[in-house]
Amino acid sequence: MGRHKAIVLATIMLAGGISGAWQADAQTFKTYRCADGTQFIVGFYDYDKRAFLQIDGEPVTLAKRLAVSGARYSGAGVTLRIPKTGPITVKHLKRPVTTCTTVEKPAI
Repeated sequence: MGRHKAIVLATIMLAGGISGAWQADAQTFKTYRCADGTQFIVGFYDYDKRAFLQIDGEPVTLAKRLAVSGARYSGAGVTLRIPKTGPITVKHLKRPVTTCTTVEKPAI
């Protein structure tokens, strides 16, 4: 009976480890710096259509909206546009729209 429990426990742990690895691969995080000095981090998950931002020290969840070209997300006074061509823009806190670029992580 002890051997059976060990096999079941090992199987459960292995299955949990595999599903955890799949979840880690199913997310994308990017850091952006904008022309007006704003910096933000945006996260996307394969299973969710929303964008998750950390901007001005606050977490904001943005719903995906209809866009002619590319993607547009908005909510809580923040609008993020990711066009197919051209720069990414963000508008928040009654500030004007500003262009943003990806911040590359330095190699260690």
